[in-house]
Amino acid sequence: MGSPWKPLLLLSVISGLAGASTHSADVLRSSSTLAGSSPDFARAVAGRPVSYAAVLRMKADSSSSSSLNSRMRLRNNHGVGSSSQDWPPFSRHRYLALSSQEDYRSEESEEFGPVFIQEPDDAIFSLDLDDKKVIMNCEARGNPVPTYSWLINGTVVDAEADFRYSLIDGTLIIHNASEAIDYGRYQCRAENSIGTVLSRDSLLQFAYLGAFSGRARGAVSVREGQGVVLMCAPPPHSPEIIYSWVFNELPSFVAEDSRRFISQETGNLYISKVQPLDVGSYVCQVKNTVTNARVLSPPTPLTLKTDGVMGEYEPKIEAHFPQTVLAAKGITVRLECFALGNPVPTITWRKMSGNIPKKARLRKSQAVLEIPNIQLEDSGSYECKAENTRGGTAFRGHLQVYTLPQWISMINDTQLDSGEQLHWECRATGKPRPTYRWLRNGEPLNSQSRVEMVNGELIIHRLQQADSGMYQCIAENKYGAIYSSAELKILASAPMFSTNPIRLIATVGKDVSLECRPRASPKPRISWRKNDRRVQPSRRIMLLRNNTLRIINSSRSDEGSYVCRAENQFGSAELTTVLLVKEPMRVELSPIRVEVTVGESVVLSCKVTHDPSLDVSFLWLLNNQPLNTQQEGGHFEYIQTSSTADLMIRSILLKHAGKYGCRAQTSADSVLAEAELLVRGPPGPPGVVIVEEITDTTATLSWSHGVDNHSPITTYNVQARSPVSLGWQTVKTDPEPVTGNMESAMAVELNPWVEYEFRVVATNGIGTGDPSTPSRAVRTKEAVPSVAPANVRGGNGRRHELVISWEPVSEEFQNGEGFGYIVAFRANGTRGWKEKMVTSADSTTYKYRDETFPPLTPFEVRVGVYNNKGDGPFSDVVTVFSAEGEPREPPSEVQAFAISSSEIKVMWKPPNPGPGRPQGYEVSSWKDMEQEEMGKKKRTTGNETTMLLTGLDGNTQYLISVKGFNTVGQGPASSPIKISTKKNAPSLPPGNLMWIQEGNNVSLSWDPVKARDNESEVIGYKVLLRQEGRGHSQVMRTQNSAVVLTLPEGGTYIIEVRAVSEGGEGAASAQVRVLTSSGVRAKSGQLSVHNLPPGLAWTALFLSLMVPSFPL
Repeated sequence: MGSPWKPLLLLSVISGLAGASTHSADVLRSSSTLAGSSPDFARAVAGRPVSYAAVLRMKADSSSSSSLNSRMRLRNNHGVGSSSQDWPPFSRHRYLALSSQEDYRSEESEEFGPVFIQEPDDAIFSLDLDDKKVIMNCEARGNPVPTYSWLINGTVVDAEADFRYSLIDGTLIIHNASEAIDYGRYQCRAENSIGTVLSRDSLLQFAYLGAFSGRARGAVSVREGQGVVLMCAPPPHSPEIIYSWVFNELPSFVAEDSRRFISQETGNLYISKVQPLDVGSYVCQVKNTVTNARVLSPPTPLTLKTDGVMGEYEPKIEAHFPQTVLAAKGITVRLECFALGNPVPTITWRKMSGNIPKKARLRKSQAVLEIPNIQLEDSGSYECKAENTRGGTAFRGHLQVYTLPQWISMINDTQLDSGEQLHWECRATGKPRPTYRWLRNGEPLNSQSRVEMVNGELIIHRLQQADSGMYQCIAENKYGAIYSSAELKILASAPMFSTNPIRLIATVGKDVSLECRPRASPKPRISWRKNDRRVQPSRRIMLLRNNTLRIINSSRSDEGSYVCRAENQFGSAELTTVLLVKEPMRVELSPIRVEVTVGESVVLSCKVTHDPSLDVSFLWLLNNQPLNTQQEGGHFEYIQTSSTADLMIRSILLKHAGKYGCRAQTSADSVLAEAELLVRGPPGPPGVVIVEEITDTTATLSWSHGVDNHSPITTYNVQARSPVSLGWQTVKTDPEPVTGNMESAMAVELNPWVEYEFRVVATNGIGTGDPSTPSRAVRTKEAVPSVAPANVRGGNGRRHELVISWEPVSEEFQNGEGFGYIVAFRANGTRGWKEKMVTSADSTTYKYRDETFPPLTPFEVRVGVYNNKGDGPFSDVVTVFSAEGEPREPPSEVQAFAISSSEIKVMWKPPNPGPGRPQGYEVSSWKDMEQEEMGKKKRTTGNETTMLLTGLDGNTQYLISVKGFNTVGQGPASSPIKISTKKNAPSLPPGNLMWIQEGNNVSLSWDPVKARDNESEVIGYKVLLRQEGRGHSQVMRTQNSAVVLTLPEGGTYIIEVRAVSEGGEGAASAQVRVLTSSGVRAKSGQLSVHNLPPGLAWTALFLSLMVPSFPL
């Protein structure tokens, strides 16, 4: 089980003083709950109230919240276990600002007591490091800048007298640190002329791991079946260590199971029942959790005695958790329990009062009960029980959870006048319950005649200047302490007014209050005068306790200059208020009440009568809230003059109804006039629909009236929705129609066994409103099916099969569970029906097979429905024929003709008419030396009796057969016939192309193509002509090796030549490009002769010969 230490942070280890290079020490533990320098602390203090010093720094002309925040001074309320929480409100004691000169002093000159920014944290320092220097960090804000000192176990550290200590600002550096001298609790003390504060205490510990004793360990000898405990006896260490055992040699470690257990409390190895495989040498290894150092014990040999085997015996618990376990809230608790015994005992756990927490986990074959994030409710007695066939034993202990103190309320900076009473209270939770003590300037505060301290409360009567300083409330129990700090200031200043003089305007008949609130300490004496004459209180003029002069029912005679004089022992000051009394303002808003319909417009006119010397401003309100015309989509428009303000409302909506107010305001008074706008429109949604009663075809519904929007509701429309409907559908009702004064109706003609939702829509003279909220989904009762299957038909199938099909009945009409179909059929002319049950509601087909009936036998067929409620109707009787079967005869007179080297045309005649008519044909082709399965198959798209086979090899003999097929299957194939494809087309292209161009006429010639032995003889040539950029070609055929072409005018033409044979077309020649002029023929006498050398596609030699033209 983990030790209940406070969370720890790494101490920095440095190789020199400030400015030297630093070395990182191993991170030990970090506490997310410490305030110190953690991000949580930054977030926590960000929510604290404005301190007294911040109030003093607010200038009179400052209105920016950022100015306040930038000058905020935070009190660091700190301590072990402190965490981010809601900080208490600012002190309930009053606070005052300083003089105007102090208001404008720079922040650097304003004095305030020390405030911790960083406090020392608990830490463990590794003694294995060569450089034994430790840093303890501490930093505070304050003005004047604080000075620092440190305490170890309550004793002041004398850094000047002891060379091992260095103090740089608030940072304490310990040189040559050792556990014997430096172990203990440290506190940082920060002080300036305002006062002194102490940090929370932090525990400095040292991590080390000694060596095992070198003395050899004796062998342990036991009988087979006996239990044994091998002792680890760990060396001196700090803090926790982790135990493991090595078996014989590294890295062979003992594996824990139900028979072997290593206690992390004692380090011992427990074997409940020794077996021969356990014989060997055992070494205990310990590992420091901070330094990661490891040491090994001397080996302990384990041997077996030869005097027999140990018999069975009852369990004996050898390793168990303490009688009382103390655990801090939030940590993980591990309770150990392990027993020796033969047979190997089974461990079980229970909590004596209640159940074991659900978050608990059993580890190591149930020898460890682990409870993470322990809470107060997890406290109680726990029992572990060890049992085997020989008996059982148990151990019981108590788990006690404690909590560190946590603040509920803390103290805040406070300023009071001398002679007043200070009342501070701090409250904290914790278990055990915390006690409280108080410090003033770092020293204990004791009860005196003026000082009372009771249960976290501090009361100081008749405050004196000497009571100023820094105070700290400490809440502590035996597991930790937390600190809350605050500054107390005793004020002393002459009266001062921030604004002087003041001009106040009132209206006749109104009450007027003239305030007098000077800043002063102690409280000043107040007197009033008007026009140099002392004001005498009367029934109409009263001086209130807060020094305010109140004039009841003011009149013009009350005008004048009023002077408030404030005076105390430090001085005096006066405030002059000039009072002007004007005639009251009158506001008229018309019309006062108006009714409109949705979509109409209206104008509200606001007229004002007021003193002409005063400016007036207007503000329109809707239902007592300012009207924002920018957010209303252009429905509102202001039209304003010096004394009128009209509000135009266009295309009125229902939401525009309400109470409109026109507020006119001057510096003297403010007057509000109101008018009511009623908007007639379609009704609002009715109340929620409730299903009162449900049957198989009806639903009794009820609802409540919605708002009628100033137009009576005339009718209600009931709508329903089901999973199979297309959205909401109007349903029939009883009564019909449902009038506007009704709040219930019955929906009728519903389908049985369908889940419905219902809603209601109201209608009035203006229109139809929004629907109500849907009712809960309800299902109508079951009923016998009432809808028969549609489109009953049949046909197809295999020989001797009767195939019957139908369209399934939709779920909406199945009317209940257990829905299925009844298929009834009989041969024409017979009397009895055969009926077959089809239990699947989604089925659409039934097949009946009987070897006795011939193909195309007519049957009378009908299909019915049923469900758990009974049988429903049958469909109309239809005639369905049994299957005719696959084709029985092959096609006849099959013929084949070779079209080219890759194409064969096949023709045949259909078989004789009869059952098994083909719906198409399949042609098979395969080479003479191949199996039929290696060939190709091709089917017709219908009953065609010809087919062109393509993609064949040239000069090759093929075998071809034809068979018919239909939906039932294939018929027999015809006898194969043999046919050979023609030889391949010539592979050589026409060569040595020459052409002569005269104008648009081109004479083209080429060398004849000679076919090879395996190629078809050339029977002619194909000349292709196309215009460049177009896909369409013109074709000219010739048996000669020359041709004359006439080209259209304008454009570039491409010409190529192919040899033609019975085997198809040969390779194309090189392309020839010929250019003709648009609209201009070649001149007579100009002739171009061109020759295309072999292998070149675009090389041309142009010769211009001046010879007489001649016809071609």
